[in-house]
Amino acid sequence: MEKISKPTEIKHQLGHMEVDHYHYTVGLAGERFFTALREEGKLLGARCESCGVTYIPPRIYCEECFAELDEYVDLGLEGEVRSFTIARIDRDGRPLDPPEIRALISFGEDTTDLLHLLGEVEPEEVYIGMEVEAVLKPKREREGKVTDIRYFRPIK
Repeated sequence: MEKISKPTEIKHQLGHMEVDHYHYTVGLAGERFFTALREEGKLLGARCESCGVTYIPPRIYCEECFAELDEYVDLGLEGEVRSFTIARIDRDGRPLDPPEIRALISFGEDTTDLLHLLGEVEPEEVYIGMEVEAVLKPKREREGKVTDIRYFRPIK
């Protein structure tokens, strides 16, 4: 591997690059997260011992201090709406009926937020700080994807 010191020395090739066999992997932290979700119905976060931030979904390195993250914690299935938006039109410009409520869910003071859908609530009833819980697919239907969480609903 040679070191480039002058931008004019960068080599490139014009044209089209075929990527027929490209597969996305979730990585080590993602694999642990999605396996725990599928098998145990748990939401795991990766906690940074150095700065105290807990990441959901987990990461391998802390985005604040770059420490390696190897402590995983069960965050439970309950959180709080930190922010939300109401989508009335899909990505193709067609009306959504009913509208979709997308929210950032916080699992504690020092956690990052998880973006997901809200359900069992009307758009006009949603508010910042609303306590919610995850509604999971039945275990036999889970695939190890974020869609294994059907939505979050208000805790009554």
